[in-house]
Amino acid sequence: MRILLAEDEKSMSNALKAILTKNNYSVDAVYDGEEAASYVLTGDYDVVIMDIMMPKMNGIDALKELRKKGCTVPVIMLTAKSEIDDKVEGLDAGANDYLTKPFSSRELLARLRALTRGPAVAADNTLRFGNLTLDRGSFELYTPSGKYRLAGKEFQMIELLMTTPGMLISTERFMDKIWGIDSEADISVVWTYISFLRKKLAALDADVQIKATRNAGYSLEAKE
Repeated sequence: MRILLAEDEKSMSNALKAILTKNNYSVDAVYDGEEAASYVLTGDYDVVIMDIMMPKMNGIDALKELRKKGCTVPVIMLTAKSEIDDKVEGLDAGANDYLTKPFSSRELLARLRALTRGPAVAADNTLRFGNLTLDRGSFELYTPSGKYRLAGKEFQMIELLMTTPGMLISTERFMDKIWGIDSEADISVVWTYISFLRKKLAALDADVQIKATRNAGYSLEAKE
Protein backbone atom coordinates (compact mmCIF):
# COMPACT_ATOMS: atom_id res chain seq x y z
CA MET A 1 0.00 0.00 0.00
CA ARG A 2 1.39 3.35 -1.04
CA ILE A 3 1.12 6.54 0.98
CA LEU A 4 1.98 10.15 0.26
CA LEU A 5 3.10 11.97 3.40
CA ALA A 6 2.91 15.77 3.20
CA GLU A 7 4.49 17.27 6.33
CA ASP A 8 6.85 20.25 6.29
CA GLU A 9 8.50 19.55 9.66
CA LYS A 10 11.40 17.33 8.61
CA SER A 11 11.81 15.61 12.00
CA MET A 12 8.08 14.80 12.14
CA SER A 13 8.12 13.60 8.54
CA ASN A 14 11.13 11.36 9.13
CA ALA A 15 9.58 9.85 12.26
CA LEU A 16 6.25 9.14 10.54
CA LYS A 17 7.96 7.70 7.48
CA ALA A 18 10.00 5.35 9.67
CA ILE A 19 6.86 4.14 11.49
CA LEU A 20 4.94 3.59 8.26
CA THR A 21 7.83 1.86 6.51
CA LYS A 22 8.33 -0.45 9.50
CA ASN A 23 4.67 -1.44 9.12
CA ASN A 24 5.14 -2.34 5.45
CA TYR A 25 3.75 0.78 3.79
CA SER A 26 5.51 2.41 0.86
CA VAL A 27 5.92 6.11 1.59
CA ASP A 28 6.81 9.14 -0.51
CA ALA A 29 7.46 12.30 1.53
CA VAL A 30 6.90 15.88 0.36
CA TYR A 31 7.19 19.10 2.31
CA ASP A 32 4.76 21.66 0.92
CA GLY A 33 1.18 21.79 -0.37
CA GLU A 34 2.01 22.48 -4.01
CA GLU A 35 4.30 19.48 -4.18
CA ALA A 36 1.68 17.34 -2.43
CA ALA A 37 -1.02 18.20 -4.97
CA SER A 38 1.38 17.58 -7.86
CA TYR A 39 2.48 14.18 -6.55
CA VAL A 40 -1.07 12.99 -5.91
CA LEU A 41 -2.29 14.03 -9.35
CA THR A 42 0.60 12.33 -11.15
CA GLY A 43 1.10 9.33 -8.85
CA ASP A 44 -0.85 6.30 -7.71
CA TYR A 45 -1.49 6.54 -3.98
CA ASP A 46 -3.85 4.64 -1.71
CA VAL A 47 -3.88 7.29 1.04
CA VAL A 48 -2.57 10.81 1.59
CA ILE A 49 -1.52 11.99 5.05
CA MET A 50 -1.36 15.78 4.90
CA ASP A 51 -0.58 18.46 7.44
CA ILE A 52 -2.68 21.62 7.28
CA MET A 53 0.04 24.17 8.01
CA MET A 54 2.51 23.93 5.10
CA PRO A 55 4.40 26.45 2.94
CA LYS A 56 3.47 27.48 -0.63
CA MET A 57 -0.03 26.01 -0.30
CA ASN A 58 -1.68 24.90 2.93
CA GLY A 59 -3.15 21.44 3.28
CA ILE A 60 -6.77 22.54 2.98
CA ASP A 61 -6.13 24.43 -0.25
CA ALA A 62 -4.18 21.46 -1.62
CA LEU A 63 -7.08 19.17 -0.72
CA LYS A 64 -9.59 21.49 -2.40
CA GLU A 65 -7.41 21.47 -5.52
CA LEU A 66 -7.38 17.66 -5.56
CA ARG A 67 -11.14 17.33 -5.08
CA LYS A 68 -11.83 20.00 -7.71
CA LYS A 69 -9.87 17.91 -10.22
CA GLY A 70 -11.84 14.78 -9.38
CA CYS A 71 -9.23 13.05 -7.23
CA THR A 72 -10.96 10.73 -4.74
CA VAL A 73 -7.92 9.33 -2.90
CA PRO A 74 -8.60 9.12 0.86
CA VAL A 75 -6.96 11.95 2.83
CA ILE A 76 -6.10 12.09 6.52
CA MET A 77 -5.48 15.65 7.70
CA LEU A 78 -3.06 16.44 10.52
CA THR A 79 -4.14 19.36 12.70
CA ALA A 80 -2.78 21.33 15.63
CA LYS A 81 -4.29 20.53 19.01
CA SER A 82 -6.45 23.66 19.36
CA GLU A 83 -7.47 24.31 15.76
CA ILE A 84 -11.08 23.04 15.80
CA ASP A 85 -12.00 25.27 12.86
CA ASP A 86 -9.27 23.63 10.78
CA LYS A 87 -10.79 20.21 11.43
CA VAL A 88 -14.22 21.36 10.32
CA GLU A 89 -12.85 23.14 7.26
CA GLY A 90 -10.77 20.11 6.34
CA LEU A 91 -13.72 17.74 6.53
CA ASP A 92 -15.87 20.19 4.56
CA ALA A 93 -13.13 20.36 1.90
CA GLY A 94 -13.25 16.60 1.43
CA ALA A 95 -10.94 15.07 4.05
CA ASN A 96 -11.86 11.53 5.08
CA ASP A 97 -10.41 11.72 8.57
CA TYR A 98 -8.15 13.84 10.75
CA LEU A 99 -5.62 13.35 13.53
CA THR A 100 -4.81 15.91 16.18
CA LYS A 101 -1.15 16.39 17.08
CA PRO A 102 0.34 14.88 19.12
CA PHE A 103 -0.98 11.42 18.28
CA SER A 104 0.29 7.90 18.88
CA SER A 105 1.64 5.68 16.13
CA ARG A 106 -0.97 3.06 17.09
CA GLU A 107 -3.77 5.54 16.45
CA LEU A 108 -2.35 6.52 13.07
CA LEU A 109 -2.01 2.88 12.00
CA ALA A 110 -5.53 2.08 13.20
CA ARG A 111 -6.95 5.02 11.22
CA LEU A 112 -5.08 3.86 8.12
CA ARG A 113 -6.40 0.31 8.45
CA ALA A 114 -9.95 1.56 8.88
CA LEU A 115 -9.69 3.93 5.95
CA THR A 116 -8.26 1.39 3.54
CA ARG A 117 -10.33 -1.62 4.56
CA GLY A 118 -12.04 -2.73 1.37
CA PRO A 119 -14.80 -5.27 0.67
CA ALA A 120 -12.30 -8.09 0.23
CA VAL A 121 -11.05 -7.65 3.80
CA ALA A 122 -12.79 -9.43 6.63
CA ALA A 123 -13.53 -7.87 9.98
CA ASP A 124 -10.30 -9.30 11.36
CA ASN A 125 -8.34 -7.51 8.63
CA THR A 126 -7.37 -10.55 6.57
CA LEU A 127 -7.27 -11.26 2.85
CA ARG A 128 -8.15 -14.73 1.60
CA PHE A 129 -7.88 -16.47 -1.74
CA GLY A 130 -8.08 -20.24 -2.11
CA ASN A 131 -6.41 -21.80 0.92
CA LEU A 132 -4.11 -18.78 1.25
CA THR A 133 -4.61 -16.17 3.97
CA LEU A 134 -2.75 -12.90 4.56
CA ASP A 135 -3.11 -11.31 7.98
CA ARG A 136 -2.46 -7.62 7.49
CA GLY A 137 -2.09 -7.04 11.22
CA SER A 138 0.63 -9.63 11.89
CA PHE A 139 2.03 -9.67 8.29
CA GLU A 140 1.68 -13.47 8.25
CA LEU A 141 0.99 -15.41 5.06
CA TYR A 142 -0.36 -18.87 5.76
CA THR A 143 -2.21 -21.98 4.64
CA PRO A 144 -3.17 -25.08 6.65
CA SER A 145 0.34 -26.36 5.90
CA GLY A 146 2.28 -23.54 7.56
CA LYS A 147 3.02 -19.82 7.61
CA TYR A 148 5.61 -17.16 6.91
CA ARG A 149 5.91 -13.74 8.49
CA LEU A 150 6.56 -11.38 5.61
CA ALA A 151 8.29 -8.03 5.68
CA GLY A 152 8.74 -5.09 3.37
CA LYS A 153 8.28 -5.56 -0.34
CA GLU A 154 7.19 -9.22 -0.21
CA PHE A 155 4.25 -8.29 2.02
CA GLN A 156 3.27 -5.33 -0.15
CA MET A 157 3.43 -7.37 -3.37
CA ILE A 158 1.32 -10.28 -2.14
CA GLU A 159 -1.12 -7.80 -0.56
CA LEU A 160 -1.58 -6.10 -3.92
CA LEU A 161 -2.04 -9.45 -5.67
CA MET A 162 -4.54 -10.72 -3.09
CA THR A 163 -6.51 -7.47 -3.12
CA THR A 164 -7.15 -7.94 -6.85
CA PRO A 165 -7.09 -11.72 -7.49
CA GLY A 166 -7.32 -12.68 -11.13
CA MET A 167 -6.41 -9.19 -12.32
CA LEU A 168 -3.20 -8.46 -14.19
CA ILE A 169 -0.74 -6.17 -12.46
CA SER A 170 2.04 -4.89 -14.68
CA THR A 171 5.68 -4.76 -13.62
CA GLU A 172 5.50 -0.98 -14.00
CA ARG A 173 2.55 -0.80 -11.61
CA PHE A 174 4.44 -2.85 -9.01
CA MET A 175 7.37 -0.45 -9.37
CA ASP A 176 5.18 2.64 -9.10
CA LYS A 177 2.99 1.32 -6.30
CA ILE A 178 5.64 -0.26 -4.09
CA TRP A 179 9.02 1.24 -4.91
CA GLY A 180 7.68 4.72 -5.72
CA ILE A 181 8.23 7.22 -8.49
CA ASP A 182 11.54 8.46 -7.05
CA SER A 183 13.06 4.99 -6.71
CA GLU A 184 16.31 4.21 -8.49
CA ALA A 185 15.69 0.46 -8.28
CA ASP A 186 15.94 -1.55 -11.50
CA ILE A 187 12.71 -3.10 -12.81
CA SER A 188 14.29 -6.56 -12.45
CA VAL A 189 13.72 -6.27 -8.69
CA VAL A 190 10.05 -7.09 -9.32
CA TRP A 191 10.97 -10.39 -10.95
CA THR A 192 13.24 -11.21 -7.98
CA TYR A 193 10.45 -10.66 -5.43
CA ILE A 194 7.94 -12.60 -7.54
CA SER A 195 10.41 -15.51 -7.41
CA PHE A 196 10.66 -15.21 -3.61
CA LEU A 197 6.87 -15.29 -3.27
CA ARG A 198 6.47 -18.25 -5.61
CA LYS A 199 8.90 -20.26 -3.50
CA LYS A 200 6.93 -19.43 -0.36
CA LEU A 201 3.63 -20.40 -2.00
CA ALA A 202 5.14 -23.73 -3.04
CA ALA A 203 6.50 -24.36 0.46
CA LEU A 204 3.06 -23.57 1.93
CA ASP A 205 1.40 -25.99 -0.51
CA ALA A 206 -0.89 -23.16 -1.64
CA ASP A 207 -3.64 -23.97 -4.12
CA VAL A 208 -3.05 -20.61 -5.84
CA GLN A 209 -0.20 -19.43 -8.01
CA ILE A 210 1.34 -16.23 -9.35
CA LYS A 211 0.82 -16.44 -13.09
CA ALA A 212 2.94 -14.46 -15.54
CA THR A 213 1.37 -13.18 -18.73
CA ARG A 214 4.01 -12.22 -21.28
CA ASN A 215 4.33 -8.46 -21.84
CA ALA A 216 1.33 -7.86 -19.58
CA GLY A 217 2.14 -8.61 -15.95
CA TYR A 218 1.28 -10.95 -13.09
CA SER A 219 -1.92 -12.19 -11.52
CA LEU A 220 -2.88 -14.41 -8.61
CA GLU A 221 -4.85 -17.39 -9.93
CA ALA A 222 -6.26 -20.66 -8.65
CA LYS A 223 -4.22 -23.64 -9.72
CA GLU A 224 -5.83 -25.65 -12.50
